[in-house]
Amino acid sequence: MDILLVASAFNSLSQRLYAELSDLGHQLDVVLAAHGPDPVRAAVRELRPDLIIAPMLRTALPEDVWREHTCLIVHPGPPGDRGPSSLDWALAGGAGQWGVTVLQAEAAMDAGPVWAAEPFPVPPVGKSDLYRNEASDAAVTAVLTAVRRYADGAYKPRPQTDESVTVVWRDAFRQERRRIDWEHDDTGTVLRKLRGADSQPGVLDELLGHEVFLHGGHPEDELRGRPGTLLAQRAGAVCRATRDGAVWIPELRPRKNSGDPAPFRRPAASVLAAYRPGLALPEVPAPLDVPPGRRTWTDIRYRQHGDTGFLAFSFPGGAMSTDQCRRLLAAYTEALTRPTRVLVLGGTRDFFSNGIHLNVIEAAPDPAQESWTNLTAMDDLVEAVLRTTDRLVVAALAGNAAAGGAMLALAADQVWCRTGVVLNPHYRRMGLYGSEFWTYTLPRRVGPEQAERLTTQALPVSAATAARLGLVDRLVPATPRDFAAEVERLATGLAATPDLDRRIAAKAAARAADERERPLARYREAELARMHALFFDPEAPYHALRSAFVRKTPGGSARPLAPAAGHTR
Repeated sequence: MDILLVASAFNSLSQRLYAELSDLGHQLDVVLAAHGPDPVRAAVRELRPDLIIAPMLRTALPEDVWREHTCLIVHPGPPGDRGPSSLDWALAGGAGQWGVTVLQAEAAMDAGPVWAAEPFPVPPVGKSDLYRNEASDAAVTAVLTAVRRYADGAYKPRPQTDESVTVVWRDAFRQERRRIDWEHDDTGTVLRKLRGADSQPGVLDELLGHEVFLHGGHPEDELRGRPGTLLAQRAGAVCRATRDGAVWIPELRPRKNSGDPAPFRRPAASVLAAYRPGLALPEVPAPLDVPPGRRTWTDIRYRQHGDTGFLAFSFPGGAMSTDQCRRLLAAYTEALTRPTRVLVLGGTRDFFSNGIHLNVIEAAPDPAQESWTNLTAMDDLVEAVLRTTDRLVVAALAGNAAAGGAMLALAADQVWCRTGVVLNPHYRRMGLYGSEFWTYTLPRRVGPEQAERLTTQALPVSAATAARLGLVDRLVPATPRDFAAEVERLATGLAATPDLDRRIAAKAAARAADERERPLARYREAELARMHALFFDPEAPYHALRSAFVRKTPGGSARPLAPAAGHTR
């Protein structure tokens, strides 16, 4: 079928549906609703789709569109749930299970007949993590079911007036409900509020006399202080005391009227340092090997099980700043001193990596210079992985990867990927040529023609297609909750294979042969020369695209699509 996706942004779910529906042979187009109803109407008139699907909408579809065409809305709540803040209410209420409903658009919000519904568990994670993983898995299952039913032509969607459906209207979840009472809220309550707003909209609060939004929350089991007091910093995050404990907050976003020229999310300590340059929060490092049983936050951890090492990293939004790249490289270097035969890279769930940290770059006094510094730090990390010849390195992708983060994964000997992951192995949408040795790793995996197609078409790739193309070596059909345990089982088995020494020796020989043919330094020099020209050209599209993306202006949202037409084939 010809299917038109209408979305407020080409977000993770929209990309996944685009990729998975394309895999099934459907012809997909996308139009952004962020530009208003006219581009949506124009796309519908021009494309005349068989079906319209709205994976993520912040505004209603034009009435003339849903009256004349079948339009399926993906609602992140169970049947009968209505309102714009479904996941927020689920997390605030401590729901153990929630659901996704695919319903037909009607005049009343979320009230149309149900084409499909799918439940999902709600683990103790942030809203954005839940949305990208358990909710996304359920949404894809429900949408594929709805599309199949629509194509068959015999299914009649179930009206929500059915007696088995309990209708519950939930208002927008406003900041008044998110407010933290530092004197009286216990740590569990604080964490629930922080996690319920981790990506958007954040929890409005005040620090150092400035209104800021708090993003993300993690428990701390040792540090203590007067409730509300800032206690420490670690890797850009700050620790704040609660009534009965403390929490780590990785990121802050200044309120628009705060006078801050950069009102977007960035590492919490850097925001506070700008407010009070002399602020002396003690740096309290965490060991690389965090002892079992400790409840503290750190974005990089290492553990070992027999001959297998696991270097886990988890950065907000998957972005990797200069500091994060350097710290991860130091941890990787330390991991190489441990007696292992297999080293696994990747977090236990959610994003693998999305490359350089555009928010930190945008906030820097000299964004061009920070872009360059960040990229060279990322290249250093990728090169270290490529030059590892004394053990097998596995990149385990629990979540999505894009741009330089996708190329970091390709530097490993094997790429293992959860089946729900989406890859974006390209840089074009940000106006960049790319680095991280992609001109070496991508063609050697998929061939030069396919590498050219992936980087120029710049479309999302499903895990299944990635495996078919050779980007991924193993698909791991596990739930988000079970992925880490399954990877450990597989990696332990890999470390015990009788021919592992032979495979390591063959890997080292292949790397030496490649180095003789063309040294890694030459790939790096050629890529960085292209990137340097883009970074330090003030007229290069990268700067406007980066700013629009970071500040979430319509220009940034439009870039996954063909900007002239407002939609894409």
